[in-house]
Amino acid sequence: MTYAKTDDALSRLTPEQFRVTQQNGTERPFTGEYDDHFEPGIYVDIVSGEPLFASSAKFNSGCGWPAFSKPIVPANVNELRDNSHGMIRTEVRSAHGDSHLGHVFNDGPADQGGLRYCINSASLRFVPKDEMEAEGYGEYLKQVEDR
Repeated sequence: MTYAKTDDALSRLTPEQFRVTQQNGTERPFTGEYDDHFEPGIYVDIVSGEPLFASSAKFNSGCGWPAFSKPIVPANVNELRDNSHGMIRTEVRSAHGDSHLGHVFNDGPADQGGLRYCINSASLRFVPKDEMEAEGYGEYLKQVEDR
C-alpha cells in the first residue's frame, strides 16, 4: 500500500481537519471524536491513510485529546522541535502525509515507556478491527487487542 498526500485527499477534508493537519492547528480539548473512544482497531492519517496508532496503545490521559503510548509503525511518525507559543515541545507529524498530528510528552504511563502522544482527533481516521483486513491493514491485526 502506498501512502501519500494527494490533492484529492486534501479536497475531502473538513475545514477543521484541514486546519489541524495542514495549518498546524489544535482542536479544542474534549471536543474530538476519538478522545473517549476505545474500540479495538487502528488509527490512520486522515490524509494519507498511513497507519499511526493501535488501540492497544491508547489510554485515557484526561488531557482532552486522544493519547497513545507509542506509534504502531515508528517510521510513520516524525518528531520535530516546536518552539511556538513560547515553549519548547516535540511536534508529531505523519511521515508520508506530512500531516500535523499533535505533540509527544514525557508524562505517559511509565509501564508503557513513559510517552504520551497527544493527538488531534481531526488528524485521524479510525479503522475498526473487523474492517482492517478488508482495508489493507491486516498486517497490523496482531497489534490490536480484543476487548
